[in-house]
Amino acid sequence: MAPGVASDGVVPRQEDRATELVRFATAGSVDDGKSTLIGRLLYDTKQILQDQLEAIERTSESRGDTYTNLALLTDGLRAEREQGITIDVAYRYFSTPRRSFIIADTPGHPQYTRNMVTGASTADLAIVLVDARKGMLEQSRRHAFIASLLRVPHIVVAVNKMDLVGYDEAVFEQIVEDFTGFAAKLEIGDLTAIPVSALHGDNVVDRSAHMPWYDGPSLLYHLEHVHVASDRNLIDCRLPVQWVVRPMSEEHHDYRGYAGQIASGVFKPGDEVVVLPSGTTTRIARIDSLDGPLEEAYPPLSVTMLLEDPVDISRGDFICRPHNQPHPVRQVEAMVCWMSEQPLTEKRRFALKHTSRTVRAVVDELRYRVDVNTLHRDESAPELGLNEIGRVHLRTSAPLLVDDYRRNRATGGFILIDEDTNDTVGAGMMLGSSEA
Repeated sequence: MAPGVASDGVVPRQEDRATELVRFATAGSVDDGKSTLIGRLLYDTKQILQDQLEAIERTSESRGDTYTNLALLTDGLRAEREQGITIDVAYRYFSTPRRSFIIADTPGHPQYTRNMVTGASTADLAIVLVDARKGMLEQSRRHAFIASLLRVPHIVVAVNKMDLVGYDEAVFEQIVEDFTGFAAKLEIGDLTAIPVSALHGDNVVDRSAHMPWYDGPSLLYHLEHVHVASDRNLIDCRLPVQWVVRPMSEEHHDYRGYAGQIASGVFKPGDEVVVLPSGTTTRIARIDSLDGPLEEAYPPLSVTMLLEDPVDISRGDFICRPHNQPHPVRQVEAMVCWMSEQPLTEKRRFALKHTSRTVRAVVDELRYRVDVNTLHRDESAPELGLNEIGRVHLRTSAPLLVDDYRRNRATGGFILIDEDTNDTVGAGMMLGSSEA
């Protein structure tokens, strides 16, 4: 079988593809119960092995907890357990008969906002937790804004710790009113509010008898049924080439394929395609995966594409449709989430990685910095500090083939890399000319 390229190290087997994969991220302020909520989901869906549960029970007892602390399932770092907060993004996996899930449990502390950006950047859905006792806080607004900025299609407001406010409907309704009032200033397509108690399992997997006034779904039911298939861009066909596959074996001596992850659109054998930036047109001869040839390829499958004609293609090139092409640009307008302790200032130079292509870039202008609490734009800001967000104008050393981020998250996003340290220092989202 011809070689293929795996996404995240795994390409689903053909027989597994009927189970839809959903990625979701959790966010909220410190001690809102994010890790406990994820632990509850894993526990109540029978995803925890017996030895894991016994280890958690022992650790809970040694910490002096009077209950089994399910947050320990995701707070795996020693520093996290000692401080009682989530520091890094913890990824967990679980499945139900209906769907498979990848969870990004992201930190709540403001100094780890960059980790929340990382976890939510590929999410289909974001769960923003709000402590029922505290209501909307600065971090709640920050995470709602970031989820909106990253174009996360679905947001769930999980009002947690309802048991500590006597399961009071009025408390829940006030928080929902406050949250929706702030969300009205953002671009959020789908917003759902669910009252829960992660500690006791109310409305997490099963509906709670303690809140008869709530007639909506449990959190798991919502996760299993929220419609995510239509969120993916199946119109703009884009395959950024990651690797040219030439096995050079006796069996495959004439094999030449172009491997990468489908960013958007649907490709089929026989389709006419154009290779950018050369502009050469040809047709798809075959599409291979680890499971063999495919009749069609769609995001986020990783495939190897064979073309009918010999074409000069290298890493960073795009395969797309002749009448639907990304825009080649060297002047980039973008929103940037800054992730470095060394601030972003004008005239700084970086490596810019966009899909499978890396170019050099310079910051021509910092347009403004956004106050995530008030959404005020500070046009006099001299720099972006750690975890701050602003709009910048970048100039690149070579053209990039881009789509607006609001239309295509895969080809509208990029990262900035410090060339001296090789650290990722910023995450950017391309803006269309019509966006303010």
